[in-house]
Amino acid sequence: MLEIKISDLLKSKWSNIVIGSLQADIVVKSSDKLLIDLLDKACNDYSGNNKVEVIAKLKVIADSRKAYKALGKDPARYRLSSEALLRRIVKEKGIYKINNIVDINNLLSISSYYSICAFDIAKLKPPIEFTIGTKEDEYYGIGRGLLNIENLPVFEDQQGKFGSPTSDSERVKITDETKSISMNIISFSGINDLEFQLEKLKEYLTQFAEAKNVQIKIIE
Repeated sequence: MLEIKISDLLKSKWSNIVIGSLQADIVVKSSDKLLIDLLDKACNDYSGNNKVEVIAKLKVIADSRKAYKALGKDPARYRLSSEALLRRIVKEKGIYKINNIVDINNLLSISSYYSICAFDIAKLKPPIEFTIGTKEDEYYGIGRGLLNIENLPVFEDQQGKFGSPTSDSERVKITDETKSISMNIISFSGINDLEFQLEKLKEYLTQFAEAKNVQIKIIE
């Protein structure tokens, strides 16, 4: 399994940071009807029972926002991907359906409120560290253009920074050619329910992405 460490610098700024990491061989394809139906139901259920102003108060997201502030990043300008997703759903703007992996990612984020960073393992050069971006750092976020990642919690390998709870980079994104993935549930609330969420993620990947050789690890 990929070696991923949380940097001492990040821990010194926010000690309650934990990563639920999953690695698997998968098949990337268009989502089948059952997965799309589950995703649509999750969106409709959430939008029908929640208002925008409630989202920032959810514990998982509230803790994440506090962590961003502690790192020196404005959580309202650089929203977590999970918060941005929930806001989009409540505002009935719809969500993009790209492939089964993206849809699984979104499905779990809607129910758990966690941001999930997903990487194509073939595009990584370990070891990997979860650390804090500096003023010299930037990358092209997926669908976001050039992203200022200074003071963001970010993943870094030997080639540079490549992913964060706000947006992963174009360099490591999942494509139709991806064969193996690393999916990382980011918690700023400690271990909390990460084991349960990892098992749910494993179940989704097995059912909808033919996942094999699944490995799970809690990183503290």
